[in-house]
Amino acid sequence: MIFWRVKSLDAILATAEKKSLHRSLGVWQLTLLGVGAIIGTGIFVLTAEAAQKAGPGMMIAFVIAGFVCAVAALCYSELSSMVPVSGSAYTYSYAVLGEFVAWIVGWALILEYSVAASAVAVGWSGYFVGLLNNSLGIEIPFALANGPFAGGIINLPAAIICLLVIGLLVIGTRESATFNAALVAVKITALTAFIALVLPVADLENFQPFLPLGSSGVVAAAASIFFAYVGFDAVSTAAEETKNPQRNIPLALIGSLAICTLFYLLVSAGVIGAVGAQPVMDAAGNSLSPGSMVMAEQCQSLATLGQQPIVCSREALAHVLREIGWEKVGNLLGLAAFLALPSVILMMLFGQTRIFFVMSRDGLLPEALSRIHARFKTPHIVTMVTGIGVTFAAAFLPVGKLADISNSGTLFAFMVVAFTVMILRIKNKDRNRPFRAPAIWLVGPLAIVGCITLFFFLPTDAKLVFPIWTGIGLIVYFLYGYRKSHVALSIKTPTGGENIIEPIRSLADYRDGYEPLKQKN
Repeated sequence: MIFWRVKSLDAILATAEKKSLHRSLGVWQLTLLGVGAIIGTGIFVLTAEAAQKAGPGMMIAFVIAGFVCAVAALCYSELSSMVPVSGSAYTYSYAVLGEFVAWIVGWALILEYSVAASAVAVGWSGYFVGLLNNSLGIEIPFALANGPFAGGIINLPAAIICLLVIGLLVIGTRESATFNAALVAVKITALTAFIALVLPVADLENFQPFLPLGSSGVVAAAASIFFAYVGFDAVSTAAEETKNPQRNIPLALIGSLAICTLFYLLVSAGVIGAVGAQPVMDAAGNSLSPGSMVMAEQCQSLATLGQQPIVCSREALAHVLREIGWEKVGNLLGLAAFLALPSVILMMLFGQTRIFFVMSRDGLLPEALSRIHARFKTPHIVTMVTGIGVTFAAAFLPVGKLADISNSGTLFAFMVVAFTVMILRIKNKDRNRPFRAPAIWLVGPLAIVGCITLFFFLPTDAKLVFPIWTGIGLIVYFLYGYRKSHVALSIKTPTGGENIIEPIRSLADYRDGYEPLKQKN
């Protein structure tokens, strides 16, 4: 039975020993990886989405979303220190809940990373278009800079940046990691400058009314901006490439989350205090749904009157600086977003290819998906296949809808992680735990309840995408993975895939030369 196809923790670790990535990541590199994946569209763009749902109450929404992520991070930390291999929630659920649940989790993570990358690309497009217009006077036609939901035809800049990042990943992950490390510094610097300039001019009157749409609006905003935090689990997918993972993974997870939470609260307070953050209403006084055509039409009507509230801006932080008289600095922040947001796309796509890899290693997906490019030594096939879907979504869907769809898969995966750590405390209580989540019988249920609550506050279309996507995944599983599963076939070590990972340059291999791993007997 598929529910009893459980791959033991010892088997998972043994498999990783025979086919593993070079361990070269330290705690600071991992923390940079987490910060690089977390700080992106969530704060640069989704601030406007959160304001439309909660007004100034979005500050509470950031706290709620951060809290749910914090308890999930504690669960992640315990599991990743016990099982320091690639695969994230997929690997953990395979060891505890069985192959069937593991497949659903892995399939959900594919949705999370793919759609998240598309969302960041759309966010990047907004800053790119604004930067060209305000700095160089170049205006990209509205129809070519916005998808159908925003009243345009295609978001061409978003599609182009997706293709460029995919090309970078195909060329090689060493170049990708160097690129990411530099751009993390750019994002931190830009946000620090923003905070320093806007907080001194904050007006407390802009915080009233604090909850224009009530507490339900705050929770709905938290469900959407949960997307702003989810990058921290990308750290877990790099566990096989981490030195001393039992110590470094937990420290990097919690550290990156804490750094980003502090930035989010300060930035959101600055936005509200400087220009206000009240939602746009229709003629009847009802709030409009972010990312809807009605909302786009209302924003265009306000623009013709010379008004652009923060909830209508596609470059929220740069817009705030221009509104308070720092136009050139606003352009520089737009430049920072233009340079830095591609790193988030890169990290999301990187994480997704690693999920594909570990599922292929277990026989649930064809090993051909992880075939290595002869010259670049990267999994080029899965990267390009993924890129097609990511590019299409970025070209035609708005950032808010993409973020909500990504959240639906993410919340499910985080819930499974919380279940897994509690089950392991009972089934495998004597196993060594370098990091133990504190008060697990409080932390675990809080993570589960938090994830379920946020899921039900997502928009209806986002909630429907998840079961549809899961249904497609089950068809794939029963047509292929169910029959080819290495656990079902009693294959202790993957066969025919000896060269799938051996030649891959690791995520942050900063050595001058590449040294392939030696195959263990």
